[in-house]
Amino acid sequence: VNIDVPRWDQSTYIGRAKHFFTVTNPLNLFYSSQKLDEARDIVIRHRAGKSQKSHLTLEELWKAKHIYDSAFHPITGEKTFIIGRMSAQVPMNMVITGCMMAFYKTTPAVVFWQWINQSFNAVVNYCNRSDADMPVSQIVTSYVIATTGAVGTAVGLNRMVKRAPPIVGRFVPFAAVAAANCVNIPAMRQKELVEGIRVFNEDNHVFGQSKTAAVEATAAVVISRIIMAAPSMAITPIAMNHLEKRKVFLCRPWLEPLLVVGLCGIILTFATPLACALFVQRVPIKVHRLEAEIQEKVKKESPSTSILYYNKGL
Repeated sequence: VNIDVPRWDQSTYIGRAKHFFTVTNPLNLFYSSQKLDEARDIVIRHRAGKSQKSHLTLEELWKAKHIYDSAFHPITGEKTFIIGRMSAQVPMNMVITGCMMAFYKTTPAVVFWQWINQSFNAVVNYCNRSDADMPVSQIVTSYVIATTGAVGTAVGLNRMVKRAPPIVGRFVPFAAVAAANCVNIPAMRQKELVEGIRVFNEDNHVFGQSKTAAVEATAAVVISRIIMAAPSMAITPIAMNHLEKRKVFLCRPWLEPLLVVGLCGIILTFATPLACALFVQRVPIKVHRLEAEIQEKVKKESPSTSILYYNKGL
């Protein structure tokens, strides 16, 4: 069994959704260090073709692989910091997004929660970096740019909508997060945008580095990140505004942040994997759309090839 590819067919949306529901499952956070080490041992032995310490069913093998994927970096094999794991996305974003949307009326609260959000994003970006030698300076640069963009957008919009209906102000955090994603992800992937990303055929033979593919990949990631945030940050304000009009929070102001966080958690449980599954990871691209030097290389080495592929990333 080839456990280095996802268990489900990644050419279909359902297959990709099943894969990401497994990867982002918050229950993966509850596995002990011993259980994680056992899963790593099973994966390493299987890859090396060695016999396991005990008999495993196919289901147990895949479970070990999913546990391994939830906690270890795919390139370096290092155990990832717990809040940087994909399985921490829902609980962490539930709290951070909920607080951004509950405490949006004062400038200090806006600045604090936007800073917390971008700090968390920086940890996630580092823990899930595409290669081991990604410079820390690149992550710091994207962190500073994204934090400045998010805080500036949130504070500026808050001042603009002071006289607008209350519901408008509740959408300011979403606008700030969307703006931050538009600058954070390109900044994080600036090396790829400048140098290009690898394009390869079905046999994984690399034909070169394409800037065109890098631009497409980055745009797809920005879109999926915004769509991931949209349901919780669009539905929650409408629900809270409705409850506020009915004076539900008048005598119980403590109830609002609890409801916001809880509602965000429910929505994000589904929105996170479903948004990740929107685009295929291994993306086909027609040769004639690539750079001239890559087209020439394909003509020389594989004239019958009309489509190459690139890895989109997350």
